[in-house]
Amino acid sequence: MPPDGAPAIRIAGLPTSSNVAWIFPGQGAQHVGMGRDLYDEAPAARAVFDAADAALGFSLTSICFEGPEDELTRTVNTQPALVTHSIAALAAAIDAGTIAEGPAFVAGHSLGEYAALIAARALTFEQGVSLVRERGRLMQEACDTTPGTMAAVLGLEPDELRSICEQHGASLCNINAPGNITIGGATTAVAAVNTAAEEAGASRIVPLDVAGAFHTPLMESAGNAMAAVLQAADFGDPAVPVISNVSATPLTSGAGLAAELTDQITRPVLWADSARAMIDGGVDTFVEFGPGRVLAGLMRRIERSATVRNIGTAADARGDDTD
Repeated sequence: MPPDGAPAIRIAGLPTSSNVAWIFPGQGAQHVGMGRDLYDEAPAARAVFDAADAALGFSLTSICFEGPEDELTRTVNTQPALVTHSIAALAAAIDAGTIAEGPAFVAGHSLGEYAALIAARALTFEQGVSLVRERGRLMQEACDTTPGTMAAVLGLEPDELRSICEQHGASLCNINAPGNITIGGATTAVAAVNTAAEEAGASRIVPLDVAGAFHTPLMESAGNAMAAVLQAADFGDPAVPVISNVSATPLTSGAGLAAELTDQITRPVLWADSARAMIDGGVDTFVEFGPGRVLAGLMRRIERSATVRNIGTAADARGDDTD
């Protein structure tokens, strides 16, 4: 098994809590300035940002802190930036004693699955941030070659929306929570689905400002190229089960991780089912590590009785600002 995922992360020595899950966000949570306070105030977080810069060979840290925004929001930068912030927040919280127990499960939304694998020690931080940088590069190439778009559709059930997508040549991308699904495909296909979804009773449709149609067959070239990269990666067995984006089932062996990370590029993220799998496994407390509170918001829609926290700032890591 690879060593503990990143500098100053002492996950291996933590006792396990049977009712806690750690979750990690995907693209869309980024913002200029992300992680600056963690870097300034938490040595453990600073070590993670410095390790990212060393592994990637350029200052990802300066892009996170200073932008410009159009540089941060490039898929090739956004993806490693979010993984770095998430792991830095986790490292800071463990170092401060705010997180004193390990999780029963970990899960990440889309690219957040790499952060989950780092937290579970199936990948070192340096491996994970380098892999997700390459993932972002290949996905951006696929977006440039095969243009597409995405939209959030609120108020319809998955089976109903899947049928509409099939009629118009689009795909489900993320099944996030009850009544919260994103779709993707060619621009004309997504527009046709949006119209049909409104006619079917969708309460709201929100076009998404994204580079392309992630988690759809339009990403096939990225998936094929990333498969070769992942086959050469050195995965260990996760120290705790990682809930799969693709199947919403626990992954406990390093042997299947290359296939999982390949498949999730072109297949939908089953986030609502993933959350439910952790709840059915005894989890009643979710801790989201990373910028924003996207997953915390989704978790409250999936299970209102669950306790949900976000740790994304230095104050959060110290335990000064808990939900």
